Amino acid sequence: MKLHSYFRSSAAYRVRIALQLKGLPFDYVPVHLLRGDQREPGYVARTGDALVPALELDEGQLLTQSMAIIEYLEETHPAIALLPGDPLGRAQVRALAQMIACDIHPLNNLRVLKYLVGPLGVSDEAKTEWYRHWAGTGLQAVERRLGLLADERRAGGLPESLYCWGNAPGLADCCLIPQVFNARRFDLTLDALPRIAAIVERCEALPAFALAHPDACPDKQ
Repeated sequence: MKLHSYFRSSAAYRVRIALQLKGLPFDYVPVHLLRGDQREPGYVARTGDALVPALELDEGQLLTQSMAIIEYLEETHPAIALLPGDPLGRAQVRALAQMIACDIHPLNNLRVLKYLVGPLGVSDEAKTEWYRHWAGTGLQAVERRLGLLADERRAGGLPESLYCWGNAPGLADCCLIPQVFNARRFDLTLDALPRIAAIVERCEALPAFALAHPDACPDKQ
């Protein structure tokens, strides 16, 4: 497989984590977003959305959109599961993942930030404040949700999860770690987010997350 990726893209980072957790080999194809590689006619013709990531399968098909790619990997390589085995658990994990991928990430995407400072003429300071507001608000919501899920586990006589759900990293963790990486770039701390901070610390100690980290990418600038 070939992964078309940009080292600092949160969406591409999610897929890199999923591939590493599942132990799936892939070739890394850099698509430099700041240079506009994603707008090259050949790339646009293949992807349609001109975004990263895109996963090129060995059979030649091309998959886009990080969440769809991860779900595909889960269905075709289920041995190391990123989703729980029960329908309720899968729904809870998907909800956590979508709180990040659908509620936080789109508001702080590179395209949005560039539009703010470009056509809309927003200052760099105001752009940074925009990022911190929406990322901070979103991560606080995730923190609260993790607390509610922990309460449910305790009420059911179960120990608190070590990761977003259960005792192994999964889909929600694939989304959380990249979002926290970007939040730190904008000087957002996890001081008021103890559950997230503990999960991040555990994930960052695992080889799969280290291998997927932007610093480990060949296009890291």
